[in-house]
Amino acid sequence: MDPLAILGRALRDEGYSFVTPTPATHRRVLARNAEARGVRDVFGWSKPFKPGLLPRRIEALLDAAKAVRREGPLLRSTVRFSSLGPLLCAHSAYPTEEPDAVFFGPDTYRFAALLEARVQRAGNVADVGCGSGAGGLLLAPRALSVQLLDINPVAVRFARANAELNGLPARAAESDVLSGAEGMLDLIVANPPYLVDPLERVYRDGGGNLGTALSVRIAAESLNRLPPGGRLLLYTATPVIDGQHVIRPALERLLTHTRWDYRELDPDVFGEELERSEYAGVDRIAVIALDATRL
Repeated sequence: MDPLAILGRALRDEGYSFVTPTPATHRRVLARNAEARGVRDVFGWSKPFKPGLLPRRIEALLDAAKAVRREGPLLRSTVRFSSLGPLLCAHSAYPTEEPDAVFFGPDTYRFAALLEARVQRAGNVADVGCGSGAGGLLLAPRALSVQLLDINPVAVRFARANAELNGLPARAAESDVLSGAEGMLDLIVANPPYLVDPLERVYRDGGGNLGTALSVRIAAESLNRLPPGGRLLLYTATPVIDGQHVIRPALERLLTHTRWDYRELDPDVFGEELERSEYAGVDRIAVIALDATRL
């Protein structure tokens, strides 16, 4: 078993849980008190901690997972664990500044809520750009099979560990969109990056026209791969300019042979991005869902 999965199970045995907020909220909380005083501070708030603070078994497992670094006299976990319904998921520690960081936050919770509301029975599922694997793993109990696909090998490692941690069967594989998918797929779900990111972090930079390119590409490749009756559930976001969704025309061009529903889920996310030059002229960034079934 992956050492991260063993560590996560040990934390669960200790009664650990943590709901991960936005980076902006996280930054404000850290400003109050920067040093950890307990397990949730270490594995939730990503605070540095003194050797000996953690239970001996937890500290040994963290070391075995090679997920700790020294900062002067203190230590810091390089992994976080977040709760999502019945799941506990490992992902990158705050702040997620590395190009291959694996993010988990409010978008993950919104994506999960969409899946819970829209999917009762799932068949053979692929979670494209799976990150921590949370979406696909949430569907695993109602699916015939689950593939957790990501171009980022760090994400694949987290997704595989999270499947083990939660005792759920899933195949985790490196994949550029669907290039690494195997077999027939009945349902493709995706929560891709949708922003313009100067650091070009894999989890954040959607590329193309104001961050929309990857979402459109996932929709196109998914609808080409799915059989009649197959379904795509895409959670993403779009810049809104003069009241119009930038992404919608590109998606609608792909939907000629589908039954589909497109709707706005959250009218205003990542408002701080509008201060950057790339978003000059953008009114807001809105979260949207596309639910499309091939005819």
